[in-house]
Formats: sequence, C-alpha cells, structure tokens
Amino acid sequence: MMLFSALPAWFIAHVPSQCAVCRSWPSAPVCLDCMARFAQPQARCRRCALTLPASGMLPTGTAGSPSNLCPDCLRQPAGLDACFAALPYAFPWSDLIGRYKFSSQTGWAAFMANLMLTEPGVRALLASLSAEDWLLPLPLSTQRLAWRGFNQAWELASALKIQSACQASADSALLLRIRHTQPQSELKRSARLENVKGAFAVAPLRAAHLKNRRVVLVDDVMTSGASLLAAADALRQAGVREISAVVLARTAPT
Repeated sequence: MMLFSALPAWFIAHVPSQCAVCRSWPSAPVCLDCMARFAQPQARCRRCALTLPASGMLPTGTAGSPSNLCPDCLRQPAGLDACFAALPYAFPWSDLIGRYKFSSQTGWAAFMANLMLTEPGVRALLASLSAEDWLLPLPLSTQRLAWRGFNQAWELASALKIQSACQASADSALLLRIRHTQPQSELKRSARLENVKGAFAVAPLRAAHLKNRRVVLVDDVMTSGASLLAAADALRQAGVREISAVVLARTAPT
C-alpha cells in the first residue's frame, strides 16, 4: 500500500493495472466497463450541482434560464455563481475518494482531475479563465493538514490546471482556513453552516490580487455546500467578481 501511494501521478493515471472497482486485469485505475456503469452523466443544478430531472434540462453550462436551476436556487440568492460536479458521492467513488484522502494515495489526484474534466461545464469554465483569475483549493486548517499530510483539494486543483491547460493561477496560500472546525460529516445539515462561519479568510497582504477577478474553488466532495459558501463569502468580501466551484463528487440531499 505504501509503495502504491508513493508512485507518481502519471504512473497511477496511465499505466495499466488492476481496476480498483471490479478488479479486472489489465486495466486503467478504473476500467471502461466500470466507468460506463458508474460515471453516467447526470443533469445537475448549475448553482449547487444537485441532480435534476433530465426532462426539460438545458445543456450543461447554459446560463440565465430557470430550467437548469433547482427549486432552492430559484427561490434564494446564489451563494455561488456556478457549481459543477462530475460524479455522485456513492459507490464506488465514495470508497475511492476515502482511499485518496485518508490513505495518503495522492497518485489518484490526476485520475480524479480527469474525471472532473469529463463534466463539460468544468472544462468550459476553466477554459474561460484568464491569467489574472484564480484556481483555489478549499483550504484545510493547520491541524487537519498536519494530521492528513496533504490537502486533497490542492492536489486536485494542481492536476486540473495541468490537464486543462488553464491559464489561471493555482494557489494554496491565497485563501486560508483560520479556524479549526469540527468535521462537517459529524454534524447535522442544519449545523454545518454555523460550524464553518468565519472559518475562512483571504491572506491579508494579498487581497488586492482578488479585486474584480474570477475565482474557481476546488474541492473533492460537496455535501451541504456550507464550506464552499463560507469560503465564497470571504472571497466576496475581498472584492472577487465571480465565484464558481468545481467538485469531484456531490452527495444526494438528505
């Protein structure tokens, strides 16, 4: 396991091996049959990435029409200008994301970034960014970063920039997590927003770099969206013009 986790990202992403889901051999990290079975495109709300009924749904990335928004996003102001998710947080992706995050298997980042780019809205969004815009990972607290050893969102953001040839700068120190919080997974949905309120801030001496810029936040999983919304609030206070989010997986509403 330690040898596998130490392999470079290009090796994990491209060298044939055993499928991590069905164990077929030889295979890419996840074989084509499993990809076809578990990675089918889904119609999603353009602002919160929750799944929508396929009927009447406009193509991904279409702006300005209520037909690509969920009822909640139609009723209330948007915390994010756009949000895209590639996969449902369900088997087998939940298991593979857990392996990536909690077993230090950072070699999965390149493969997972490629999965994110299969969502057309993600590729189009990254292609629209200029060199003055920013690709920012959702930051971890100092305590959690020390415990985990790496920020999974930063690895994804770095891989996304490389694989999409995105012109925006990727930066892991521009948006900070200034308060250690209880893990969101341990809280009820109603308590999550309060848990992360005021937990994020822009690096004080660099706030001017965000004025009137576009920012894309990157994370692995979106559950209630509380962390992304709290981060977006800190960015808006710094004068960011447009804030979007890109996540690998989105949980179903509970």
